[in-house]
Amino acid sequence: FWSEQAQKIFWFRRWHKVYDENNLLRPHWFRGGQLNMTYNCLDRHIAKHGNQAAIIHDSAMTGKVTHITYKELLKQVKTLANVLSKKYNVKKGDVILIYMPMVPEAAIAMLACARIGAIHNLVFGGFSANELAVRIKHSEPKVLISTNVGFEPQRTINYKTIVNEAIKKSGINNDSLKCVIFNRPEGKPADLVSERDRDWNDVMSSVRDSHDCEPVEADHPLYLLYTSGTTGTPKAIVRPTGGYAVSLQWTMKYLYNIHPGEVWWSAADLGWVVGHSYGCYGPLLNGSTTVIYEGKPIGTPDASEFFRIIHDHKVVSSFWSPTALRIIRQHDPDNKHATKYQSKHFRALFLAGEHCDRDTLLWAREIFAEKPVIDHYWQTETGTPITAVCLGLEKHPNLGPPGCAGRPCPGYSLHLFSSDPKCIEEEESSSDELGRIVVKLPLPPGCFSTLWKNDQLFHELYFTRYPGYYDTMDVGIRTEDGFIETSSRADDVLNVAGHRLSSGHIEQAIVESGKVSECAVIGLKDDVKGQQPFAFVVLNKHEENTAAAEIEKAIIATVRQEIGPVAAFKKFVCVKRLPKTRSGKIARNTLTALLNGKAFRIPSTIEDPTVYDDLRKELAQVGYKNLGESSQM
Repeated sequence: FWSEQAQKIFWFRRWHKVYDENNLLRPHWFRGGQLNMTYNCLDRHIAKHGNQAAIIHDSAMTGKVTHITYKELLKQVKTLANVLSKKYNVKKGDVILIYMPMVPEAAIAMLACARIGAIHNLVFGGFSANELAVRIKHSEPKVLISTNVGFEPQRTINYKTIVNEAIKKSGINNDSLKCVIFNRPEGKPADLVSERDRDWNDVMSSVRDSHDCEPVEADHPLYLLYTSGTTGTPKAIVRPTGGYAVSLQWTMKYLYNIHPGEVWWSAADLGWVVGHSYGCYGPLLNGSTTVIYEGKPIGTPDASEFFRIIHDHKVVSSFWSPTALRIIRQHDPDNKHATKYQSKHFRALFLAGEHCDRDTLLWAREIFAEKPVIDHYWQTETGTPITAVCLGLEKHPNLGPPGCAGRPCPGYSLHLFSSDPKCIEEEESSSDELGRIVVKLPLPPGCFSTLWKNDQLFHELYFTRYPGYYDTMDVGIRTEDGFIETSSRADDVLNVAGHRLSSGHIEQAIVESGKVSECAVIGLKDDVKGQQPFAFVVLNKHEENTAAAEIEKAIIATVRQEIGPVAAFKKFVCVKRLPKTRSGKIARNTLTALLNGKAFRIPSTIEDPTVYDDLRKELAQVGYKNLGESSQM
């Protein structure tokens, strides 16, 4: 199977072995093969798609829309590749750190690195100087590529100031790290540090726009991507080039059903794995057009913005987070904005990044006129989906029950085990029973090959608990028809009087009460039961004036009906908003610490840290006063 798929990628040297099983934890896919990711993304498409848009950049922050053709993109990528190799002596295997907002230059930098065999480390633009400093120190980049400013609805972010502070905190000598700064014309030009910093336009104009591709081995690292913050050991997954290219090519055609020449939009930031896989590499490998959007689902200017993108650019399929849907629904209760733009081109919406509750999924299907709205499940470590509904394989696919995330994708032998890792064969969960999701080895092509500079942690963290399996550290259930419903991280499973309950399932039940737009369930310490579920709930707009007793009755009754009395759910607080990262994820661990009186650090990625001040007041109003102290990262 994988040999057949690999033939759809251009190889400078064909592999001599599809799969080398000598090391089960680190399988070598396409052993002996040589390829180049950028050649497969750009060069090979020029003959047929050279004048087609490769990137559409739509910035709600500047009001500008830019189209970059495959020919134009290749020219800029070749030029930057020449800059890196000729001006900065970057060699195959060197690390380049990219710290930029959602601008085409970020993708250009990624592709330029891949062209010369350099390993890019793209850092999400919402990270603070502290977070950036950790990544600089750990990855030891030869060159750092950044910009002067980034824009958000209520503020301008000075990227260059953050870069200066991060370099200082990292302890890296200015002589060993060079910087290229792209000055966006909408912002004030950055002050450049002599002997260290160069202006993007200056260096780009100083070299020719020609640079041959560097063939790399199939196992050669394409990029590093960090999955944890500064609170623990830096953890950067390493992505092998060959298997990743093959897997992405397959998913674009057979999972997402996207054809060359069509427009695809992943709403994820390029700094996250979805942005790497389906904002940059996947669509370009496929000869499609990718939309890079700078803006938010609301407030730029309103809740119709995501639908405008689909309409204006003739997007055929898109990839959002469930949080984006919930935010839109919360701010558009009457669906006026959601139905403002209608597109005859649009075929399907895919969701991932977190579990999507049934109520939100069904609402989305209604908004999109019964077109497929599909939740699917994957991780930073895997790079492509673990479970999904593959639209390119079936004309009328079975989408499965709402709340499920499809069936296992090719290459994934999924099992659900109980929490006890002993006696694995006897401990596999039965249908509709909560279990820990694990994958029988080997992992398919494209999955991470190790952790940067930490093979030991790679083995201990993912493969020790269940020998012979990859531990996703997620929990879920498998239906009788083989569909997988993921509910939460294993750490988010509550132990209530000896019963293991998924916080995600309780959250879904609360939303289905019809009173709540979104919520977060955490475990409140209980001397008798161990834990009891506690919910932070955000009411629907039209329920904000409803009597508290009516709200309480409806929520508790729904949880009892959907989960059962075993949940013992009785405690919650109504709040105006939840603490979310800039990628839209709820910081549940901080809520757990806050409510249980434990000190915690506010992640630097939190959209607005003042949310914790509001939460303290709201909790105090209902009698919770011994709350955990917080500090900034």
